[in-house]
Amino acid sequence: MEFAKSRASVRKRRRVGKVQREEIRNFYLFISPWFIGLLVFVAFPIVYSFYLSFTDYNVVNPPVFTGIANYDRLLNDPIFWKSLANTAIYTLLHIPLSLLISLTLALLINRPIAGVSFFRAVYYLPSILPIVSTSLMWVWIFNLKWGVLNALISAVGLEPVPWLGTEFWAKPALVLMSLWWTGGNMIIYLAGLKDVPRELYEAAEVDGANAWTCFRRITLPMISPTILFTVITGIIGSFQVFAQAQLMTRGGPQDATRFMVLYLYENAFRFLRMGYASTLAWALFLIVLILTVLVLKFSSRQVYYEFDEKK
Repeated sequence: MEFAKSRASVRKRRRVGKVQREEIRNFYLFISPWFIGLLVFVAFPIVYSFYLSFTDYNVVNPPVFTGIANYDRLLNDPIFWKSLANTAIYTLLHIPLSLLISLTLALLINRPIAGVSFFRAVYYLPSILPIVSTSLMWVWIFNLKWGVLNALISAVGLEPVPWLGTEFWAKPALVLMSLWWTGGNMIIYLAGLKDVPRELYEAAEVDGANAWTCFRRITLPMISPTILFTVITGIIGSFQVFAQAQLMTRGGPQDATRFMVLYLYENAFRFLRMGYASTLAWALFLIVLILTVLVLKFSSRQVYYEFDEKK
């Protein structure tokens, strides 16, 4: 009797083991297209670009290993430092303004007013428009002679501004244009505001707190993870700004809008310096990585996580 039970138990374990092996096989079979795509289109280009950063490669001829010559050239390239400064200034202007406007819009449409769904759609719509057509539209808006913006400025008695024609105004013009896409962050902030418990505001009102105190003591701490997320993604996006500068200014005037990605693109596809372009790409990656780590490190005490036991 015991022998029969043991044999039945062995057969059962074998069946279970066979089913598990089939499930594992099917699992790897189903994820194989994604995994192959990841290796071919993501992992391999990353590794290969790192190799190319140590070579002189012009697409036509095979890569020639040059050691750290590209990195030495990078450190002594004035246009690279100019593009890095342009990108940093753009980021420093864009992040605070985008955060302020998108959060303000989210606070305004987070109220039970008539037609709020319409306003949400209107504010969000620009963020899904094609960047090429949007850039061409803003070229017309910034036009010195017949642009809409200068027409409004002239209507109040001020001199028209050469938005895209001078080194001083070119970057602020692109920053102003970037605020056109704040609707995306507005939706993210709106979702964060919806998660703030209403009971906290009711308790604060009972204690006599005004609107500003509620915003500073309740709203900001509760949506601080959302703010951190938008700041990090904003930094990454700002360091990747390309299409606006390429379509509207071509990096001018006087390299005022030659951002890092635009300079990388020019080296890769205009001058066919693929090796040096790969070096620029890895420099950009390291800069963004360092900035992201710094933001995460210095924001750890300012960000409130509701379910963080350490808090």
